[in-house]
Amino acid sequence: MKFNQNDRDTLLNLLNWRRDVRHFETTPIPNEQVDQLLQAIELAPSVGNSRPWRFIKVESHEIRKQVYQNFAASNVSAADIYSDDELQKYNELKLAGLKEAPLHLAVFTDMNPELGKGLGRQTMPETLLYSTVTAIHNLWLMARSLNIGVGWVSILNPDKFNQIIDVPEDWQFTGYLCLGYPKFDADTPELHEKSWQKNVKTNWIVR
Repeated sequence: MKFNQNDRDTLLNLLNWRRDVRHFETTPIPNEQVDQLLQAIELAPSVGNSRPWRFIKVESHEIRKQVYQNFAASNVSAADIYSDDELQKYNELKLAGLKEAPLHLAVFTDMNPELGKGLGRQTMPETLLYSTVTAIHNLWLMARSLNIGVGWVSILNPDKFNQIIDVPEDWQFTGYLCLGYPKFDADTPELHEKSWQKNVKTNWIVR
């Protein structure tokens, strides 16, 4: 199949408007749209076709409560590296939409999957994690096309998190995603708009 300029423009538009969302409406996401997100995950590439990603829908109020407590404690620790003006700015940032987002996904990577028979990961086993991240990005772009926002919560203690959800020992915690309809749209990162970190142009490095 060959793609045209309209296809390229649409893809660029999706990439431009793909943002990390932290301000969500509480409106539930219809099951048919959740299924479309899963379809996008299914299309992700993976090393040796190992398909190591494991997505868990977190619906338990108790588990969500523990995840939020993990975030709150981790956020206090993360703030320790800042002082004065930076600390004040940090504390004013909204860094997660855990309480508002209607759909929570805990994402793990099976570090010893049977699929793929070990192909392509003997010298770089971290490619399993890369494969999971690619699946997350697939989900993210599909979500944006459905007018759904995604927020990746990274301020978490992964060791304590593994105690919150009962998963096999070979599964490595990779990310926690909040999904829902955003309260507003923006084509620039919120950290840019809040003057925390401006966008920086990427250039090729030539050797």
